[in-house]
Amino acid sequence: MKNLTSRALSLLFLWLLMPVAASAQTPAAAAGPLLTPAQFLGYELGARFTPHAEMLRYVAHVVAHSPDRMRQQQYGRTYENRPLELVYVASAANLTRLDDIRRDNLRLAGLETGAVSGPTPAVVWLSYNVHGNEAVSSEAVMQVLYDLANPANATVQGYLQNLVVIVDPCVNPDGRDRYAQWYNRVASQRPNASPLSWEHHEPWPGGRYNHYYFDLNRDWAWQTQQESRQRIAVYNQWLPQVHADFHEMSPLAPYYFSPAAKPFHADLTAWQRQFQNIIGDYNRKVFDQNNWLYFTRETYDLFAPFYGDTWPSFNGAIGLTYEQGGGGSAGLRYAKPDGDTLTLTQRIEHHRATSLATLQAAADRHQDLTREFRKFYADARTKPQGEYKTYVLAGSSDPGQVKALTQYLDRQQISYGFAAKRSRQAGYNYATGKAETVQIEPQDVVISMYQPKSTLVKVLFEPQAQLEDSLTYDLTAWSLPYAFGLDGYALKGQLPVSSVASSQSQNNPTTSNQQPKTSSPYAYLARWSNLQDVRFLSRLLQQGVKLRVADEPFETEGQKYGRGTLIIARTGNERLGARFDQLVRAQADSAGVTVQAVQSGLSTTGGDLGSRSVRPLAMPTVAVLAGPGVDATAFGEVWHFFEQQVGYPVTVLGTDYFGSVPLSKFDVLILPDGRYDDVLTEKMLASVKTWVRGGGRLIALEGASRFLAGKKDFLLKIKTIDSVALAKKKAPYADLRRYADAEREGIEDKVQGSVFRVQLDNTHPLAFGYGPTYFALLREAPNYQFMPEGGWNVGVLKKNSYAAGFAGRKARAGLTDSFVLGAQEMGRGQIVYLADNPLFRAFWQGGKLLFGNAVFIL
Repeated sequence: MKNLTSRALSLLFLWLLMPVAASAQTPAAAAGPLLTPAQFLGYELGARFTPHAEMLRYVAHVVAHSPDRMRQQQYGRTYENRPLELVYVASAANLTRLDDIRRDNLRLAGLETGAVSGPTPAVVWLSYNVHGNEAVSSEAVMQVLYDLANPANATVQGYLQNLVVIVDPCVNPDGRDRYAQWYNRVASQRPNASPLSWEHHEPWPGGRYNHYYFDLNRDWAWQTQQESRQRIAVYNQWLPQVHADFHEMSPLAPYYFSPAAKPFHADLTAWQRQFQNIIGDYNRKVFDQNNWLYFTRETYDLFAPFYGDTWPSFNGAIGLTYEQGGGGSAGLRYAKPDGDTLTLTQRIEHHRATSLATLQAAADRHQDLTREFRKFYADARTKPQGEYKTYVLAGSSDPGQVKALTQYLDRQQISYGFAAKRSRQAGYNYATGKAETVQIEPQDVVISMYQPKSTLVKVLFEPQAQLEDSLTYDLTAWSLPYAFGLDGYALKGQLPVSSVASSQSQNNPTTSNQQPKTSSPYAYLARWSNLQDVRFLSRLLQQGVKLRVADEPFETEGQKYGRGTLIIARTGNERLGARFDQLVRAQADSAGVTVQAVQSGLSTTGGDLGSRSVRPLAMPTVAVLAGPGVDATAFGEVWHFFEQQVGYPVTVLGTDYFGSVPLSKFDVLILPDGRYDDVLTEKMLASVKTWVRGGGRLIALEGASRFLAGKKDFLLKIKTIDSVALAKKKAPYADLRRYADAEREGIEDKVQGSVFRVQLDNTHPLAFGYGPTYFALLREAPNYQFMPEGGWNVGVLKKNSYAAGFAGRKARAGLTDSFVLGAQEMGRGQIVYLADNPLFRAFWQGGKLLFGNAVFIL
């Protein structure tokens, strides 16, 4: 089984902590008295929004004046190079043994060997401002840190006898500064409470998201973003007993705290459910005493593992969400329809109150928290939940994707091994959706449920999560074999494993780069199957290397190659001279791709390497549309794909000046999800069609496909319903509905992040590298007709295509015989329709090759 050693974790923790802690304790930094936030900033909290850098200056001031109870740690930086910091708060006695407490906490979880060395305080982690324009959080945290540092506050100091408190003052500095700088720039000298004032209307894209417009509160499980990976690396060194996440919602709402709404995930323990109520009681008392409005058990469930309450819960914590009415539209003052005015000062006080109530509850029940935490992990190791005890990923299905998966497991502290021998087992086959006998091979990845992180394993791998209530907040399916596009099996029994891949796998020439038989082979061949291959192609194109792609399968020198295989021939690259071989091999190694050197252009079956079935690939100039009308997160997913995942240049075009852009400068134009009525006017759409006819490639995702559907010259059409036939089938009392059932009936035609099996025509370049099916994560029913002649229906839903998650009764009916993805020829160019977004939140790894095909291979 694989895991980082506890000694390595300890050394990393100390290395991260010591430099900042040392500088924070210098006499100069601690000169003068401990100041309140108002004394330090020069204005009362709530009078304006504090820039991130100034907020951190105050954090450093508080830490410098509390060297015996506080330490500061910079754990990373954002994409825009702002620091990410934590503050550790404990009693003087506990602060001196902080790393011992951390290691003892991991011993409680079975992730560190040895006996617990001393008293085990509960660990509470408080996260503020994960959504940048929910900016009250980083205002409130300054007051909370002052409360924790103030030696005169005996009540709070008493909490610290039983706790180690970890405070993240701002999870999303880039988004926060985007909001704070905008608001401070447009706010009236005397804040205007009218909702009509421009200070209550953020411009696109708003401050909610990080630099790439990702929602960091939906990235806890996937860690696709730099901020998430850095934060969770430290989180996993601690594994707190309590994690609280501070948010805002509509300014018309009051305040939300636990207990959470249904559905609860089945693997939340009875204690975790119970403590939701316990901590809710602590908060209720404070709010009742102050006559503040609040609600519980509504809206915010504990089901999907993406969030700052659920992911920590599946790692043994009590995960909590706090939601204050306000958000980006609230500003400093907001006039509500009921005649009340919501102020930033009030919002700060509410978050301060729940922060302290959380600490009080944890301090009072710290022994219960550590006891149940130990039990959570002991049960995980010895009697894991669920009918399946082993999950297996076929190592031969896609070595690149398998590597990406194991790297992901490493980040999650999930142990895995490799099948020790070939065997046949009874199990659930994700590909077919059936229980059957499956073949296990020696190189297959094996994840046992008998390990500390087994609850997280079950949640991430279970074929179908048990959903106690279909009214849920987000996705209802996410299983890793589907997400990574890998053949996988769930077994009810255990398998013997080895700690390394079998020698058969290691010696397989398709799993590691081989030195060419001569220093100057005829060509290099690279199979086409995953994101690493797209990254490799991107790098070669930018190095000026000439490539070709095989449109048909072929066999040469004893190996078979499928459609999409990249052919990097010496012919055409003569100008590179001796650099050619070194460049190709170096880029392959860097991208994690295998290349095979061949000595001849002759194929034993299929076309030769100079065949007409092998065509050249050019380096496309790519543009993507952004701005009002375009969904910010959908744009961000495309932007992140090019800049962070494949490293390819992309030009971002604003919707506000798109009409003046000379499209002839670009080969590919990408329209992310959005509403395009005001962007692609009739005149502008005519210009786009002219550009496509001249050889351009238009890629329309989700809402962009809906916008184009049914318009002149576009072959995509939305399904129509025969109203007469429908009326005949209707029951006479069908329209007599109960008002109270309206929300539940409304989801009958919804698809809530469900997995469906898309049938692919993998002879078309859009599906190169795939088998006959692709598992898509659908968030709405495509509801498109098959395209007529002139268009290619590359990916479609047929009968019985459902795999996992919730889909309403009416939605399932509409998902039969529907178009999902394909291409239309228009003049010398093409239109690619992607009714489903294969880049969604950057975690659906199995779909990224589809997008790579659309950009580079068509």
